[in-house]
Amino acid sequence: MSQQVAPRATGTARQPHKHALDVAHPPPGPGNLRAVLLPVAVVLLIGTVFVSVYLAAFHAPRPHQLHVGTTEIGTAQARLSQGLERVAPGGFTVETYPDESAARDAVQDRKVYAAYLGDGKLLYGSANGAAVTATVTTAFGSVAHAEHHELAVEDVAPAAAGDTRGLSVFYAAFGLVLAGYLFGMTSYQLAPRLQYRWRMASLATFGIVGGLLIALIAGSTGFGALPGSFLPLVAVIALMGAAVGGTTMVLLRLFGSAGVSLASILLLILGNSSSGGIMPAAYLPGWLRPLSEILPVGVGVRAMQGLSRFQNDGLTRALVILPVWVLGAALVLYLKDVYRRGSRAVVRESEAAAG
Repeated sequence: MSQQVAPRATGTARQPHKHALDVAHPPPGPGNLRAVLLPVAVVLLIGTVFVSVYLAAFHAPRPHQLHVGTTEIGTAQARLSQGLERVAPGGFTVETYPDESAARDAVQDRKVYAAYLGDGKLLYGSANGAAVTATVTTAFGSVAHAEHHELAVEDVAPAAAGDTRGLSVFYAAFGLVLAGYLFGMTSYQLAPRLQYRWRMASLATFGIVGGLLIALIAGSTGFGALPGSFLPLVAVIALMGAAVGGTTMVLLRLFGSAGVSLASILLLILGNSSSGGIMPAAYLPGWLRPLSEILPVGVGVRAMQGLSRFQNDGLTRALVILPVWVLGAALVLYLKDVYRRGSRAVVRESEAAAG
């Protein structure tokens, strides 16, 4: 009979291969009430804020002091103001222009959203979106009817061929803000010890490349939704993206994991809802309206719209406010990641020398 020979031991027994993820993560532990309920509470809070803000802004939009113009003076202008007040109490602010040419320029520059020339003639800009068009044609149609005229409209600032509903800028901005938020969040998650100068280089690269991509996709070379001058459009979008990314990083560094939620509320919810991309800020509730003038999203959206259809309306403001956001974020991150870290190192060295 043949005898089976047991395999000879060759030193230590072979250990089963462990994947890197198995080593990196400890085995699951017992749950606790905080671990179970905190994610639920945070996510539901953000969702509740999102629903509340957007419904407050858009469930029944109506104008508040929407700027319109007229060439009528005296009694005719008084009747016009009274007629608009009957249609939408508190809805309009009437500006006076000396002639049709000045009124036309005002609509094209978006100093006013429409201009009534008397005798039923109205100048408007469809590039302001369907909501504004419906508002001004309905209101001034009532005025013209009271004057026994049929309303005759002229579109002096038409919507872009690739943006017939005037909403493309909102979706382009929303995508950019989402990308900036994710960039700011993952920057510290993936490279928490990255040197400051390289982190700033990463932020600048994100802004520039994002500006180029969105301008190429939405601009004249792509869908034609933002047919403005290419380089200024790239500059505004790049600054807006860098402002959002930098602000997200600041909130994350200042408040830790809570900063992620704060950034989503400030930038994704309040920023996008007050941006003016869906309808002008004059349609927003009073508490939301001022945010469109200071948050990066509203400032950037107005400039993008101005570059595309309104003779650069909002461009100067964007080139002032957006760099302030970017430089402010860079300064806070420098103080947090470089200055304070260096100060702590000096203190430790002093304590070691003294000991």
